[in-house]
Formats: sequence, structure tokens, C-alpha cells
Amino acid sequence: MRIDIITVLPELLESPLSHSIMQRAQDKGLLQVHLQNLREYGLGKHRQVDDYQYGGGAGMVMMVEPLVKCIEDLQAQRTYDEIIYMTPDGERLQQGRCNQLSLKENLMIICGHYKGIDERIREHFITLEISIGDFVLSGGELPAAILVDSIGRLLPGVLNDETSALFDSFQDDMLAPPVYTRPEEFRGWKVPEILLSGNFPKIEEWRHERALERTKARRPDLLEGEHGEE
Repeated sequence: MRIDIITVLPELLESPLSHSIMQRAQDKGLLQVHLQNLREYGLGKHRQVDDYQYGGGAGMVMMVEPLVKCIEDLQAQRTYDEIIYMTPDGERLQQGRCNQLSLKENLMIICGHYKGIDERIREHFITLEISIGDFVLSGGELPAAILVDSIGRLLPGVLNDETSALFDSFQDDMLAPPVYTRPEEFRGWKVPEILLSGNFPKIEEWRHERALERTKARRPDLLEGEHGEE
């Protein structure tokens, strides 16, 4: 999979995508992440990428021309399955969407900044708009890193145990059950006996029951069908 990220601050994305599982995915050749610096397409000697908004109001807007030049330059090199804009008013990111995007070959992600991007980009180029929550950040770089991580870890061969992702929270519309590791007892706090029994059908039954309990207590909306993919 190849992901191109258009940003005015590529340095914000370098660290999150250069460690741990994301680095492993790239080292294995399973994921390519290319940071496209929008300022290289900026206008004039100052490489301008933003301007005041028509109609007045506070905040600058990312200009249409630099973005179009960058997008079309990338499109001339390959076909993109989705052109994604990270925005607070987009579709709320959910596991089902991550699963779907992990099956794609080429993705482009646009990171908004300032007051957002010229609406004409959204009308003519964007195929999918994604939000990571009902709050506003300084730009789309951190949300883009979250999106890439949530997709990249699902690619076959990225995780050491490929079944691990199948039991993450939200994969079956429930939260994950409690987990334990060694030692068996610490300060009198014991690991549940069932997990030490070796009776795997019973262990799976216990895990399902605990997952259901946790979901009912913390995220009952998942069980009510309110958290489905939009």
C-alpha cells in the first residue's frame, strides 16, 4: 500500500510514522508513506499556500491553486482509490472504515490547516472526509498519523501475530476483554484462574462474557447499533 500525505508541516508526521509498527511496516515493504510538502507548490517567492477568506472573518484558508497543483501532480503518477480530507466535520473514524481502507492500494490524505481548505477542493477532488472526534486541532497532521496507523497495522504481515488485530476493540462491535501477563500473583492480586486452566473453549467464553460486560458498562451504544459505519 502507498499513502501520500499532503501537508504544510511534514516534520509533524515524521516521528509518528518512523517508529514501532509503522516503521516495521515500511521496512518490510508493506507500506509506503510519502510526505508531500505543499509549500513546494506555493505561489510566489514566499511559496504562499494560504490567504484571507472571502466575506471576511478571522483565520486564513488554504488556497485552491497550490492544492490542485499538488493533487494533480500525484494523480498523474498513479490512480488513487480515495482522496481523503481530515476535517472535524467529516465522517467519524471507526474500525469498519479502517478495515475497508486497509484493502486499498493507493490513498491520498490532505491535512487541513488554518481555517481549512478552499471549498472547491472538497467539491471537486475529495472522495472521503474523516474526523477523529468532535474537537478541533491545529491541523490535520496528527489525525492523519492516527489514520495511517489504524490502517497500516491491519496490513497482512505487519503484526507479528496477524490474528491479533482481529481481537481489538470494535472489531466485533464490542470492547476488548481484560488481559493479564506474568507474574500470576502480584501484591495479592491474582490472574483469574480460568486463564491459567488451559481450557481454551472456556477461556474464550470467559473473554466474550467480560467483553460484553465491559461494553455494556462503558459503551452501550455499540450494542445498540449506534456505532456502525457511517
